[in-house]
Amino acid sequence: MMLTRILTIVVVALLGSAASAEDWPQWGCSSGRNMASDAKNMPVSFGPGKLKDGRRQIDMSTTRNVKWAISLGSQTYGNPVVSGGKIIVGTNDAALKDPRFRKTRGGLVICCNEKTGETLWKLVVPRYVVRERGFYMDQMNLGICNSATIEGDRAYLVTGRGEVLCLDMNGQADGNDGAFQDEGKFMVSAGRPAAKLNKSDADIIWRYDMVTQLPVRPHDAVSCAVLIKGDFIYAGTSNGPDLSHINVPYPDAPSLIVLNKKTGKLAGVDAEKIGRRVLHGQWSSPSMGKVGDKVLIFFGGGDGLLYAFEALEEAPEGDKPAALKKAWSYDCNPRDYRYDENGKKRLYQRLTGPARNKVRREGPSEIIATPVFHKGRVYVTTGHDPNHGTGKGMLSCVDAATGKRIWDSRQVERSLSTCSIYDGLLFIADYSGNVHCFDADSGKHHWVHRTDPTYEKRPYWPASSLWSSTFAVDGKVYLGTEKKELWVFKASKKKKILNRIPLLEKMSNTPITANGVLYVTTGRYLYAAASAPKP
Repeated sequence: MMLTRILTIVVVALLGSAASAEDWPQWGCSSGRNMASDAKNMPVSFGPGKLKDGRRQIDMSTTRNVKWAISLGSQTYGNPVVSGGKIIVGTNDAALKDPRFRKTRGGLVICCNEKTGETLWKLVVPRYVVRERGFYMDQMNLGICNSATIEGDRAYLVTGRGEVLCLDMNGQADGNDGAFQDEGKFMVSAGRPAAKLNKSDADIIWRYDMVTQLPVRPHDAVSCAVLIKGDFIYAGTSNGPDLSHINVPYPDAPSLIVLNKKTGKLAGVDAEKIGRRVLHGQWSSPSMGKVGDKVLIFFGGGDGLLYAFEALEEAPEGDKPAALKKAWSYDCNPRDYRYDENGKKRLYQRLTGPARNKVRREGPSEIIATPVFHKGRVYVTTGHDPNHGTGKGMLSCVDAATGKRIWDSRQVERSLSTCSIYDGLLFIADYSGNVHCFDADSGKHHWVHRTDPTYEKRPYWPASSLWSSTFAVDGKVYLGTEKKELWVFKASKKKKILNRIPLLEKMSNTPITANGVLYVTTGRYLYAAASAPKP
């Protein structure tokens, strides 16, 4: 009897583990952040459909291999995550129709039913003005630029205003829980009366405002998918220069912080003073891996260095946050990217307006992509703000234990993209519109495909620029483009294009899969696509 009970418990635990493994609860699915999956039967093609007359909604009768599709904002850079039968995706508030809220060119978080796409709750994040120099947070109407991270009945998210939020996955449907009770005030612009809450609204458990409490000053956008380790969450602050693009208001502010996931209390900060060397923006997300007997947190700095910190094991005593212990750092910019042949420091590219036609392709780059931890190595690219054009980049493979170079490649130009490693192959995209395949162990370059045939005529501003990351699954590699296309390649050493799917909107996001469904997010729509059942 006792043996039967033990076996039952083990089977239930295993089944529960398998079920949760089919979810996609965070950016990269797991803490290593590898953009790959073991899922099977993913569609090679789907039809995105047509719009209903005079409306932004998809006419589902015109779609193919699509379970459901929902409308988002006018720009969407936040990637969806899936857990416990629910999906969370961030966008902007351009399509917000709730009369309680005024459109503010701010952000919107939507939680919907995984099976139907029905909205369960939403969080409105109005834009606000930072009084210094009249600087607007999210002045480009980007909204929520990153993925949430879900654990159990809690979701953790960085907003476009520089806040870290802990959200109840059930929203207000089960009451207003947690220490934070001002959701009605949070979701309206400053000076407006608080909105009356209902069951379709989000429930904030706690809120940590990095802009005022650290303080920091994010540049252009705030972007980071938080990482969970035990009782702590790790978040990038996006600290950078002001509108001058040169002066950093808070050069000694942390670039990576640690918060208690239950209370939101600040528990740790990096002490590297990256702000003194920051090139432009800091929009990378942390990853994690066990190396020997230690757990390391990997973070791409705005100074172009890849950092490894020892994970925080316990909360510090008192109110002073602990300083994260650096295990190593690695400069992902070769010396000749930083200095010319005479030893003179190369300038970071900050050209705008008419000067954009005289773009300098040389110079160092920051790290925007997320470092990927895989089999004792860390893989990451360097890149620029897309407004600064294309140029020389670098793909680096670093020993996770020592921080020493294993191999690198200059064939990858400036990149925003996180890599995917699948069956020993590494797939990576660069902003110029190129998709590359490497051997993950040796760095051998197997093939490259240019998604923009006009690139030679416009090398600085490719029509098919790539903001998305590659996603490898089921023997396929998916990649979206700004030219309103979803490419599907065979995941192999020899280049083979399986499909080139036209979309209704540009795609700056990365496909994901959960529970047998492929989720494709474009600028205005989220699709749940699945292969047609076999006859």
